[in-house]
Amino acid sequence: MTEKQVMTGAEALVQSLVREGVEVVFAYPGGASMPMHQALSHEPAIRTILPRHEQGGAFAAEGYGRVTGKVGVCMSTSGPGATNLITGIADAFLDSVPMVAITAQVGSGLIGTSAFQETDVFGMTAPIVKHSYLVTSLESIPRIVKEAFYIARTGRPGPVVIDIPKNFQEGKFVPDFEQPMDLPGYTPEVPLNTAALDKVLPLLLKAERPAIYAGGGVVSADAAAELLEFAERMQIPVATTLMGIGAMPETHPLSVRWLGMHGAVYANNTVNEADVVLAIGARFDDRVTGAVKTFCEHAAIIHIDLDAAELNKNKRVQLAIRSDAKQALAYLNAQLAAQGMERRRYAVENRPEWFGIIEQWKRDYPLCYEKREHEIAPQAIMEELYRQLEGQDPIICTGVGQHQMFAAQFFRFEQPRRLSTSGGLGSMGYGLPAAMGAQVAFPDKPVINIDGDGSILMNLQELATIHIEKMPIKCIIMDNQHLGMVVQWEDLKYDSHRANTFLADPADTYDPTHHTPGVLYPDFPTICAGFGIPCERVVEPADLPAAIARMLASKTAYVLDIMVPHDVHVLPMIPGGMGYRDVVLERIAGDGKGRKASDLGKEIPSAL
Repeated sequence: MTEKQVMTGAEALVQSLVREGVEVVFAYPGGASMPMHQALSHEPAIRTILPRHEQGGAFAAEGYGRVTGKVGVCMSTSGPGATNLITGIADAFLDSVPMVAITAQVGSGLIGTSAFQETDVFGMTAPIVKHSYLVTSLESIPRIVKEAFYIARTGRPGPVVIDIPKNFQEGKFVPDFEQPMDLPGYTPEVPLNTAALDKVLPLLLKAERPAIYAGGGVVSADAAAELLEFAERMQIPVATTLMGIGAMPETHPLSVRWLGMHGAVYANNTVNEADVVLAIGARFDDRVTGAVKTFCEHAAIIHIDLDAAELNKNKRVQLAIRSDAKQALAYLNAQLAAQGMERRRYAVENRPEWFGIIEQWKRDYPLCYEKREHEIAPQAIMEELYRQLEGQDPIICTGVGQHQMFAAQFFRFEQPRRLSTSGGLGSMGYGLPAAMGAQVAFPDKPVINIDGDGSILMNLQELATIHIEKMPIKCIIMDNQHLGMVVQWEDLKYDSHRANTFLADPADTYDPTHHTPGVLYPDFPTICAGFGIPCERVVEPADLPAAIARMLASKTAYVLDIMVPHDVHVLPMIPGGMGYRDVVLERIAGDGKGRKASDLGKEIPSAL
């Protein structure tokens, strides 16, 4: 189509998507969105993938956005189709993922009449988007699409909703694709505040126990290389958040992995016992800080973040700087280079006492787990998967629950955007559709979804999409027949009383050897066969390596249903609202009394 050709609004929308470089749209059709699907069906530049549920489409678009940094796109019809996108939109908002969600709406003349499948998508999504549009004229469609993509990917990334009444999809006009954007007040480009940044190095250089706390903003800014350079020039240990995993290579000697509720003891200690902390691209989330009042209570905190709203929001700091993480780190690196501070992988002579304490924490409190005869530890699954995938640059997607934490703890990530997981919203059912988005983005990389038997059921229907679209996604289900993370909290707070956390038939009896009910439910191999996807169940530890090898060697999608005990806890664990010294180190007993560091007179040696 030429620029001066008469088009329908739907055709103009699709051509606008093409101009934005959109490669794939995850779209589920309905009566109100049919014109857009008709237009997509005639556009070879865009791959349209039909999810089996709109939430799956939203998570797939989000997964695409997470692993690429590009804008993921999903589309739905009006009413329930649009409301089914909301969880994915909220997830993208809390985790700062660029996404454009296009929803069909009833005809503009019917808006406000409670027409069939009418919902106020504009109003319902207002708190969970960067911006929303309700199309009110044909001529505005090209401009709105251009603005939506610009808003979604610039500044702090996030989701944008475009709601299009059906009559504007069907109406005809001559679109102007060159009309300028109209965004008064939106200024995502932040000038470099060199005066403030000049205060950073003096604070860090005089510190005896400095630490870097890097969040997802480092990943969003594509600043991982600059962070590594800064850490090596300054010789400062780096802890990341769950969203920041991969911003620092986790096998690097300056890495202390990730901190927070289930983070490594040595990561939490390093940041909390530092005397100067550089927080960059992080938001002081409660799952990281625990009791925010006591988080880094002895440290001078420097906070660099692109979003001014995050500065001094959850934690008052000594130096707050609004800046793009990549630009800020590049500026600081240039200063260090001018001062002759060279990059070194590890030079403990800079601060021998501080690094000595950190190394002792690493030796004394590694991420570890109990090994039992005839039971597959979920942590062992991740260790074996990591061993077999080493050097292949895989992408790991997860659902939400214990399996998510085990994946983050026991798989080492060397690069950003290799872990796609739901952080701020904690959305069960995220992993499988997110893997679809990742696989479309990187068809030549191994894409593995790590899931739980509870989480995967929430979007299991996407196995149909995976089969039809011939996506060779591999999926591991850590099957403990329970909602494992909730069970863990039941052990902690409710004397192990089970309240709707057992997923099988309560009448089934337990096999004391494998801690599983006599009848496994659901029967994942049978279900997967119905979707045309091979699946095998693994019970014995000795069978695990070969099963994972068969899965990875498969040219098609493949599922492993791996039976794991239900009484395994994710450790370490800092209970909500408590501080890093209250970390639980061993499995919580049925009486609700866990062995904590604080129970033993602050057993973990302190640098303070």
